[in-house]
Formats: sequence, structure tokens, C-alpha cells
Amino acid sequence: MPAHPLDPLTPAEIRQATALVRAAHDLGAGMMFETISLAEPSKAELRAETPPPRRAFVCAFDRRDGRVFEAVVDLAAGAVLSWQHIPGVRPRILFDDIELVGRVARADPGFQAALARRGITDIGLVQVDPWSAGNYGLPDEEGRRLSHTFCWLRTSPDDNAYAHPIEGLCAVIDLDRAAVLRIDDHGAAPIPMRDSNYAAQFRTVFRDDIRPLEIIQPDGPSFAVDGQEVRWQKWRFRVGFNAREGLVLHALTYEDQGRTRPVMHRGALSEMVVPYAHPGGGHFRKNAFDVGEYGIGVLANSLTLGCDCLGAIHYFDGWLADSKGDPYCIPNAICLHEEDHGILWKHTDLHTGKVEVRRARRLVLSSISTIGNYEYGSFWYLHQDGSIHFEIKATGIMNTAGLKPGEEPRFGTLVAPGVYAHLHQHVFNMRLDMDVDGEANRVVEVDTVGLPMGPENPHGNAFMLRETVLESELRAQRNVDFYKMRGWRVESAHARNAMGQPTAYRLVVQNPLPTFSAPEASVTKRAAFMTRQLWVTAFDAEEMFAAGRYPNQSSGGDGLPAWTAADRPLVDADLVLWHSFGLHHVPRPEDFPVQPVITAGFALHPEGFFDENPALDVPPGRSAKSCCVG
Repeated sequence: MPAHPLDPLTPAEIRQATALVRAAHDLGAGMMFETISLAEPSKAELRAETPPPRRAFVCAFDRRDGRVFEAVVDLAAGAVLSWQHIPGVRPRILFDDIELVGRVARADPGFQAALARRGITDIGLVQVDPWSAGNYGLPDEEGRRLSHTFCWLRTSPDDNAYAHPIEGLCAVIDLDRAAVLRIDDHGAAPIPMRDSNYAAQFRTVFRDDIRPLEIIQPDGPSFAVDGQEVRWQKWRFRVGFNAREGLVLHALTYEDQGRTRPVMHRGALSEMVVPYAHPGGGHFRKNAFDVGEYGIGVLANSLTLGCDCLGAIHYFDGWLADSKGDPYCIPNAICLHEEDHGILWKHTDLHTGKVEVRRARRLVLSSISTIGNYEYGSFWYLHQDGSIHFEIKATGIMNTAGLKPGEEPRFGTLVAPGVYAHLHQHVFNMRLDMDVDGEANRVVEVDTVGLPMGPENPHGNAFMLRETVLESELRAQRNVDFYKMRGWRVESAHARNAMGQPTAYRLVVQNPLPTFSAPEASVTKRAAFMTRQLWVTAFDAEEMFAAGRYPNQSSGGDGLPAWTAADRPLVDADLVLWHSFGLHHVPRPEDFPVQPVITAGFALHPEGFFDENPALDVPPGRSAKSCCVG
């Protein structure tokens, strides 16, 4: 039995949930399981003296007719509590589908004929990548669970296929029927054949001026792990993991003068979308929702010491369910470690010459997922000054295309001779269930404004803060304003600091993105979350994903636009922040054949949460006391 109600499902619980659903509602030979995960207990249940029952959420579908069902299973009672048909939706693309797409496409005579027209006869060297199909109102696609495809050529089994795009050839695959629905041939282009391999086995020369860099903690790390609970310095939290969101942070608190103070109930990547800029050749369909259409937990890597993580490491395994409902493990799916982070604080007294300086360290919780050509690393950082940072690290290989004869690279960049990488964005949305000193919070927008010249500002230098409480959901759909240095503060409704100010945390926006897709575009309708950097909703346990529970092939309008239409009040209420941020990627030759890490993220900084700098009690470094203390 798990030690805590928020712990992920165990292998035994996954098997039990599968057996109970099959026994009560067997769909026969076509039954597939999209998701089997913990049905998280409510906040009221977590506060109760008696432990809440363990429940599982199950999404299953029948691939013979496309019907999708949701179930909630009481694992303690051994009963299916609910079974509901969800009409008009499509489950996400399964791990099984990734292999199926290539196999079905390569076996199709029409696909083979299109390859032959391009001079390709060795079908086994053709790499076919599955892409979510979106929704473009095409009659023959209606009512089917589909995958759109793009293709590349490998010159050998270990070759970097993305150096050799097969331009213009897209197969549309009916996943449930394992058949080609349609071959879209948009016209061929010369296949670039330059060698662009990046693996060590292909290199003959390495730089020789790198000396060893050791990370040593002779007394072990400063954190303590008990099951899924982590304690570090004054922070305490629980680690979660599921197929869709991957890494989840639960019940984050800070110990302050003997008090355990809640900061955030739950934080996770809610959704992401990658809209590409090219309007033709099938590329207009490139706008993958990598969380909701694929699942970054399903595609998580097994992390390795010395490569993905460095130092004194604690790993968490990830247990998930496959399409048949059987449990399987991703070993080392999550990495926990400490790292040096430069100077925490410092001051030199100019009058006495005395110096006080402290070294900073931070706790790092990370997971990395491979989604097709890209890798995405999710990194949570906890700091000694009470701040929280989240960062996405994007690497891997850019999605490439070929240029047709006479075509100009208007919508991207040539990154190698004949290899075209399109302009695109990576837009992430974080769901942050904030509980700053309790569930009753409010969000305050803070603008910096300059005063006009006049009696109050005779020298023209005055500027001040203008604060506005975001009172309802429609008013809380906000964007940054560079000229006002706009920010948002989550305040406690009741707690006050020594100055009588509401205790609060500030959302520090670091990588806002404008939206370049037209309002009428399919991707804009389906990913409306990307049109605002901030959304705020009244807490509802069913509202988990910014683009809705089933974004795959949706027509749009689900998720945040639908929920906020109710315009629920937000003052002194249980609130959820949804922050959109990301990467505006103008490809460079330096990003190919494998892309150096680029980052995007945000921070949550305490603002009046403490009465003074909470890191005053960090001791000077043991090996450098002479320079740390004057």
C-alpha cells in the first residue's frame, strides 16, 4: 500500500484497476487503455483525519468503433464507481501507434509508388514520423483516429535521417484500422544527401583541453527522501508522475520559524503546442500538442548518472500502464540532486572593509522526454531564499524539410545545404494550483506607471505602482506589458507579515510569447491558451488541462476558454494560475545537426511572504570562511 494518498499508482493497483474495468465493462478485442492513473483525492479529503480511499482514473476506448469511456475505480472497495461514454472525442496517440504508422505506410502501394517517383527503392531506409492530424474539416477524416506523417531517408541504420528530408510526401493513417486513408503528394524536391551525423561513433576528432570537473559531497546530499516525499533545507514536497504530465510537484510547503506554510498545492505542465510557420506542403498541420496528444510521461527517458544528472543523485522510477492495461516501469524517470548556484548574497562594508558573502545551492528535480525529433527537459529548482523556478530545456533535432526547385526559404532558415528548418514556437502552459498561506487567495496585477510632469512630479522622475485586483475569470485573461513592467502577485486573503501586508508570491514572467497564428486558424482555436500569458480560474478538480482533456483532433474551444466563460469570482478564493510561456525559435545553422539546449521558464518569488531575507541563516562555506565572513 502506498505511504501517501498522492503517491502514484503501484503496479499492483494498475493491474487491479484494469481487471475491475474489464470485468465490469469489457469492450472485447478492440479494448485499449489510453490512461490508468491516480484519481487524486480532493483537498478536503487530504485534510480529513481518515485517509481518503485510493482511486484510479481510467480512460479506455474501443478501436473498432472509436468510442471513448472514462471510469473511476475504488481500489480499496474493488468497485468501478463510474463508467461514462465521452462522445465526439479522440484519445491520444499511443506508444503502439508510433511503430504502427511507419509499418502501415511503408507497406502501402501508393506510398511505395510516391517513393519510387523520388528515386527511392529501399523502403526499409525510409523513416516515417507520426504527427497528430489536427482538425481541418476534411470529410474523409471525420470520425477517425488519425496520424499525419512526414518522411526522411536514412542512408544507413544509424544515420541522422533528419539530414535527408523526403519533401512533399505525407501519408494519412487510420490508426484504429491500421490502414492508409490517403496519400498526399505535394510535389517532390531534391533530397539533400550531405552527411550530418552527430553521434560520437561518427567523429574522429574531439577537443582535448577539457579537464575533469568533479561534484563531490563527502557527507552525502542535504536532502532526505521518504518514499515520494522530499525534504530539503526548509522545503517539503511530494513527487508525482503520470503518463500525460510526466513530473508533478505536490504539496509544496516552507518551514518558517517553526511553522509549516503552504505555497503551492500542485504544479505541472498542463499543455504545450508547437505551431510551425510554413503554410503549404502538409506543413500547415504541424502543431503538435505534445502533452495532450502524446503524453510526456509516456515518452520519458531513463536518466543516467554522469550524463543526464551529476552529483549525489536520488532517482524516482515511473510506473505507467500500457495499452493493454499492464504496468511497466521507466527506471530513473525523475532525477533529484543539489547543485552550486553561485552567490546567494553578498555585501562589502565600504567603511569597515568587512565582507559577508554566502554561497547558494539549489535543489533540482528533473525529467526528460523524447517526443519525436525533440527532447524536452522539465526542471524544477528550489532555492534557499524561498524562490521557485521552473525551466524547460529543449534540445534534440529540429524538424526539417526540403526546398523545391526555385523555392525561397521565406518561412524558415537553411541550416545545411538543401535542409530547411521552419520558423516555429514552443508554447508551454503551466497549471499552478497556488495555496499561499492557505486556499483563500487573490491575484493582483501590478503595473509600474510614470507620473505626468506637474506638482507631484516637478522633475519628471517619479514613477509608482498601480495595483488592480483581478476579480473574475474574464478580467483575469491577461498579457504582459513591457512598458508597464507588468507582473502578477498571488496574495493570501488572511495572512499578514510584520508590516501588515498580505503574504504573497509573485509570478515572474521570463519568456512571454506573442501569437502569430491568425485568430481564425485551427491551431489558435485549439490552443487558445497561447493567446494569453496569464489565465486565472476558480479551482475545479476536473479542470486540469489548458486545451481540454481530449485535444487530439479537437475542433477547439475546450479547456480555458470554455471554463472562463462562466466568469467565476476570484477574490479570496481557491485559485489556479495558468501561465503560458515559451520559445520563439528562429532556426540557425548552429542548431543542426543536433540542437544545443535552449531554455524558457518562469519564477515564483516570495513577496512579503517573509518578514526579511529568509536566507540570513545560511552558514558561510566551510572551505572559504576567510572570504565569506569579514
